[in-house]
Amino acid sequence: MSNDAIEKIPPQSLEAEMSLLGSLLIDKEAMLKVADIVKPEDFYKDSHRKICEAILELYSKSEPLDMLTLGTRLEEKGDLEHIGGRAYLAALTNAVPTASNVVHYANIVHKKATRRRLLSASSEITRLAFHEETDDIEDVLDKAQQNLYGVSQVYLKQTFTPIRGILADAFDRIDEIHKNKGQLRGIATGFHGLDNLLAGFQRSDLVIIAARPSVGKTSFVLDIVRHVATKKKVPIGMFSLEMSKEQLVDRMLCAEANVDLWKMRTGRLSERPEDEDFSRIGHAIGNLSEAPIYIDDSPNVNIMQIRTKARRLQAEHGLGMIVIDYLQLMESKGNSDNRVQEVAEITRGLKGIARELNIPVVALSQLSRVVEQSKPAIPKLSHLRESGSIEQDADVVIFIYRKAADRNYRLEDIPPDERHIGEIHIAKHRNGPTGMIKMAFNEAFASYRNLETNMAGGATGGVMNNSPQALKQKSAFTKPPNEIPQF
Repeated sequence: MSNDAIEKIPPQSLEAEMSLLGSLLIDKEAMLKVADIVKPEDFYKDSHRKICEAILELYSKSEPLDMLTLGTRLEEKGDLEHIGGRAYLAALTNAVPTASNVVHYANIVHKKATRRRLLSASSEITRLAFHEETDDIEDVLDKAQQNLYGVSQVYLKQTFTPIRGILADAFDRIDEIHKNKGQLRGIATGFHGLDNLLAGFQRSDLVIIAARPSVGKTSFVLDIVRHVATKKKVPIGMFSLEMSKEQLVDRMLCAEANVDLWKMRTGRLSERPEDEDFSRIGHAIGNLSEAPIYIDDSPNVNIMQIRTKARRLQAEHGLGMIVIDYLQLMESKGNSDNRVQEVAEITRGLKGIARELNIPVVALSQLSRVVEQSKPAIPKLSHLRESGSIEQDADVVIFIYRKAADRNYRLEDIPPDERHIGEIHIAKHRNGPTGMIKMAFNEAFASYRNLETNMAGGATGGVMNNSPQALKQKSAFTKPPNEIPQF
C-alpha cells in the first residue's frame, strides 16, 4: 500500500475498539468506568458502533450482558448478521484476557475519534472559506471557531467530581487562608474596604462597575488594573471601546506618577527640580513598563472577538483578569432591534468567558438617566441601563457615587471635606455581603485612593457592611488585609 493511501485512512484503531468491546462483554461493570469517556459515535467501524449501542441499551435497562443477550438484542434490531454474527462476538471476548485496561482502550478510541472530528471540522472550515456568497468574513470566522470549539468541548468535557476530592481541596484552601490570616482568596484590588467585603475579585466572576458619566468609573478600574498588574504581576487584558490606548496610558501614567493629568496633556508640567514632575513620570514609566497589561482599543468589538483574543492572550501570556470599558459599546452578533436582548446576549457571553477561562471579567456599564431624578442620585440595580440581564448575570455589581458629580448639588453647597469623597456601593454580591466604602478621589490625578477607616462615621468614611455578622464585628474591617499596599 502506498504512503499516500495510508495517509488518506482516517485515524482509527480497530484493535482498541475490539479490546474495548471485549472488556465490556467480560465485565458488565466496566461500563461505569468508560461511560463518560466514549460514546457509540466514537467508533470508526460501523459494526462496532452498532455493538456498542446494543450494549448501552441492555445496560440502561439493567438487563444481563453476555454474548447470548447481546446477540439476541442485535438480532432483534436486525444487525446481527451485519456485525459478523455470534462468531464475531465470541472473537471480541477472546480479544482481551481481562477488563483491567478498559479505560486505556476507551481513551484510545476517544482520541482517534477526536482526530477524525478535527479532520471533519477542517473540511467544513475549508468549505466556508471557499464559499464566497457572503461578504461577512466575521461570520465565517465565527462559524470556523465554533467548529473547532465544538470538537474541543466534546474532548474536554466536564464530568462529575466526587465531593470527597472537592472537600479535601476546600480544607487545604481554608487551612492555607487560616495560616496566612488576611491573605485574600481572590485578586486584591488594592482598595482595603473593597477587598474586605469581596475578598478580592474571584475567579469565574462577572463584576459590573457602573456610574453616571464624569463620576470616575474608568479612573477607578484603572487604579485596580495598575495595582493588580504592578504589585501582583497578574496579566490583564483590557478592551477599551471608549478611549484610545494612548488616552488610557496617559491616565495610568498620571495616577502612577501623581502628576496633574491636565498639565501633562497641555504641556504645562513644571520644570522646577523641586516639583519632580519629570522624574516621577520617568519612575512611573519604569513601573508600568514591567506590568503585564495588554490593551486592545479596537472599537465595536463583539463577544466572539473578545473570546478569541482572550483565549489567544491566555495561551501566549497567561491571563488573570479581563477589563471591558464599557459594556454598552459592545456589538451583538444578532440582528435584533431589541437592545435589551442584545445586552442580554453580551452579558451571558461575558459570564461564559469568565467561567471558560476561570478568571474575573470586569465590565464597566452605563446608568440610566433616571438615577438623576433622585436626591442624592445614589444608583440602584434598577438604574442599570438595559438592566435586566446585567443584574441577573453579574456576580458582583458595584456603583460609584460622588456628591461633587451629582447634578442635584451645587459645588458651593457641599462641605469642602466632602467634595473629594467617592462612595463605592456594592449593590449585589452573590457570595457575600453588600456594603458601602468611602474613598478619596483626586481629580487632578484622575485616581481613587484609600481613606483612613473611621467606623464612628464622619467625613473620613470607612466601610459600611450590611452583613449580619458586621453588626457584631465592625472592628474587623478597620484593618486592611496583609500585603495590600496603598497606591
